[in-house]
Amino acid sequence: MARNTIDTIDDVLAALDAIVDRAWSEGSRLGYFAVLYRRVTRRVKQGLAAGEFPNGPLLERLDVVFARRYLDAVNQLWSGQPPSACWQVAFRALGDREPLILQHLLGGMNAHINYDLGIASADTIADVSSGDQLPALKPDFDQINALLAEEVGGVEQELAAVSPAIGLLEKVGLRSETKIINFSITAARDLAWSTAQRVAAAPAAQRGALCGVLDAGVAVLGHGFVHPPLLVAAELLPIRVLESDDVRHVLEVLAGGQLAAAAAAGPSAAS
Repeated sequence: MARNTIDTIDDVLAALDAIVDRAWSEGSRLGYFAVLYRRVTRRVKQGLAAGEFPNGPLLERLDVVFARRYLDAVNQLWSGQPPSACWQVAFRALGDREPLILQHLLGGMNAHINYDLGIASADTIADVSSGDQLPALKPDFDQINALLAEEVGGVEQELAAVSPAIGLLEKVGLRSETKIINFSITAARDLAWSTAQRVAAAPAAQRGALCGVLDAGVAVLGHGFVHPPLLVAAELLPIRVLESDDVRHVLEVLAGGQLAAAAAAGPSAAS
């Protein structure tokens, strides 16, 4: 999964397949977000093929640059190197049985959208143009909101199969499709676009410091998702008690029952 081999959306999908397959093999919660990300990426590929995006080539470039940041973070995890602070928060939670499946998903979404997306957007424009072409990316950037919400909505429905009390989120004031999910998608993407504008406009000498401040803030936010205050954690406990502890089963449900069959058939069946 070397970074320089990730040049197309198919390369991204192959790399995500490898992460999901390894997570299923090892029974790792790393696969929870990877499965969601793979679903979204496949939907983006379908949208590109159907001409749903005003500037398809530019969006595909964004998809690749964006994915590389996640793939780099996973490679750093696997090689024992420290990723960005916000990804460290998400990855450290993987060995903790206390967070809900949904909280693990939010930990990954927080790091990748709130931190990676804005930087990737600025990098994408820098790769293709020396001028201020960031506005040209905005229509596709906005369009992908609908695709992401669509896939997250599907995952929310499937979560009920492995987290039968997930509906209690509404009763404790954390209704998933409003207070949690929409914040992590809609508000986070608004923040990401603002970040893209700031990073694109920043002098090169100031960019590192700007990204460092952003990383620290997103890490704090991520900690709140995976390790909420004690009162919130207590309200979530009844949901967690009824959730499946079988990581492979959870991955199978989120992936539509494809992982065990793919593993039995061999690596070529993963994609």
